Amino acid sequence: MDNIKNEMIIKNVSVLRHNGELQDADIVIEDGKIGFVGRVVGGNVLDGHIKDLKIIDGKGKLAIPGLVNAHTHASMTLLRSFADDKKLMDWLQEDIWPIEAKMKREDIYCGAALAAVEMIRTGTTAFADMYGPYMDEVAKVVEESGLRGVLSRGLIGVADGYKKLAENVELFKNFHNKADGRIKVMFGPHAIYTCPPDYLKKVSEAATELGAEIHIHMNETIDEINGCLKDYGKRPFEVVNETGLFDLGTLAAHCVHLSEEEVNIIKEKNIRVAHNPGSNMKLASGIAPITKLINEGVIVALGTDGASSNNNLDMLEEVKLAALLHKVDTLDPLAIPAAEALRLGTDNGAKALGLEKVGRIEKDYKADIVLYDMKGVEWQPRYNPISLLVYSANSNSVDTVIVDGKILMEKRELKTLDEEKIIFNFNKCFNRLTGYYI
Repeated sequence: MDNIKNEMIIKNVSVLRHNGELQDADIVIEDGKIGFVGRVVGGNVLDGHIKDLKIIDGKGKLAIPGLVNAHTHASMTLLRSFADDKKLMDWLQEDIWPIEAKMKREDIYCGAALAAVEMIRTGTTAFADMYGPYMDEVAKVVEESGLRGVLSRGLIGVADGYKKLAENVELFKNFHNKADGRIKVMFGPHAIYTCPPDYLKKVSEAATELGAEIHIHMNETIDEINGCLKDYGKRPFEVVNETGLFDLGTLAAHCVHLSEEEVNIIKEKNIRVAHNPGSNMKLASGIAPITKLINEGVIVALGTDGASSNNNLDMLEEVKLAALLHKVDTLDPLAIPAAEALRLGTDNGAKALGLEKVGRIEKDYKADIVLYDMKGVEWQPRYNPISLLVYSANSNSVDTVIVDGKILMEKRELKTLDEEKIIFNFNKCFNRLTGYYI
């Protein structure tokens, strides 16, 4: 520990390690990374000779890697609860797409800013976002908030599809690896029912030229499968595979209805799957075969989808839903245990997003850490903190959020965003878009 440059120490905290075990330890953070996990001995880092050392008292708190939202549409906070209890295509065509067509630059910013507040408050430190125009505004929110964002311009391959593709190219050129590396950019073809194969080939060519990966919706509903069979005589994964899109590295959202051939494509192309249990349940899309995919060695992560189909961005809730849904689906209480569900929302999320050295509290990993306060009644008795976190606690227990070694929230106080101002501006945008006045 001598000669180490320290910036922050979390003292006396219960740490979730990658093996699923808990360790009472200190976490030393230096240069935005985890420098040490264990007991600081000898007092050499705490004797006052290091200027501006930040010490966080972790007593009574649980430290886990930051939650990773592997699929969302951040600015859809503007449409939260706007069109509930409808079928997916009716929901999209009758309610969502008409309002989205009215959105201006300021709307995208305000929606994403509110999403950032919600994500920080609920313990999310990284998210994969796909949305429409003005994704540079989402990048601005990532920069300001301190979060980690993997952004893609949602692409629909009709009408002005090539203009949208050019916008994704510009997004990549302007923001990939920016904000001290916290911003990554993917290409975001929406789905096979909005992006014909010829258009997907153009997306593949543009992404290949830049070395970009892909974020796409796949096999979300039975209607999507049937429509693809009708139009192309093949299932979605088979059609998209022929375009070359899956050769680039792919994050596929939903993957609810899969054939054996499609599972084989997922394995062969190392496609990472973003499972969205809350959204899939609310839209009655079905139950994705997640336990099968996990057993086949596929990287499965968790996402909230947009706040219009969930209706929140609370990743801890998705962790619990994933654990419970697949127990009842398989009639097996061991299907996804608590520790495995939490891993889907942390380490696997980082892998799904292609984030290096993220998702674990281990030496040399990036310091993306969430502290939960365990003093509440839902944490008693404190027999198994991981089980308590997944099955009993909620995100009101989130006390402190750290990304890249920077504190975004401490003792429930936001440090990087003005929540009151964001809510005020957000409601102005909502009022103008919808005609409803709050």
